[in-house]
Amino acid sequence: MRTRLLVGAVALVVSFTAGAGTAAGWWDKPRPPKPGTVVPALPAGQANPMIATGVGIGANTPVYKTSGIGPSALNTGAPAGSEASYVDTAIFPGGALPAGVTITEAQGINVLRRIGENLAAVGLSYADVYTMRVFLQNPAGAATADFAGWNRAYRQYFANTDLTTGAFVPVPLGTAPPAKPFVINKSRPSRFALEIENLPVSGWLVEVEVDAAYPQH
Repeated sequence: MRTRLLVGAVALVVSFTAGAGTAAGWWDKPRPPKPGTVVPALPAGQANPMIATGVGIGANTPVYKTSGIGPSALNTGAPAGSEASYVDTAIFPGGALPAGVTITEAQGINVLRRIGENLAAVGLSYADVYTMRVFLQNPAGAATADFAGWNRAYRQYFANTDLTTGAFVPVPLGTAPPAKPFVINKSRPSRFALEIENLPVSGWLVEVEVDAAYPQH
């Protein structure tokens, strides 16, 4: 009986100590974002990080999710369904790509312009995007997807401001010297980019979907 009482007393002390530790730890937990807000977690010590490491979404935040969006077939001078047919001729007249601009980079710019149009149709903009999912296919004859070309396209529309100064950071188009980005935007969404075997439309090399938060009013 005495042994049982001793064991019980030890268990009570351990239980109380654990409970006290848990209660004390509660005060150290980070608070979630305020309702209706989105808060990105950015890499420490970087003035111009490409993406957020994660994003916190406050309660009751109204969000908008696009479908997967690919490039539009705007280059009528190229064969239908070819990779070149998805070059945006508003950016690249006649479908001609400047030095160093890859077909993935050109299609990425096309896709991001379509995403901007999709967002604008519901009253949103690139600045409201907080998460992005990217699917890349290898260009014809290439062993791997062109992540570098995609990232140049991405920087034309996202993550192109210095966090310390607020000034835009010049972005290269192909091998041209870095210049003012197409859209100055401090938004750095959380993001993944995957190489996949086939996209659903012949000639597509890039497909993107995004989540955006409606601004507070």
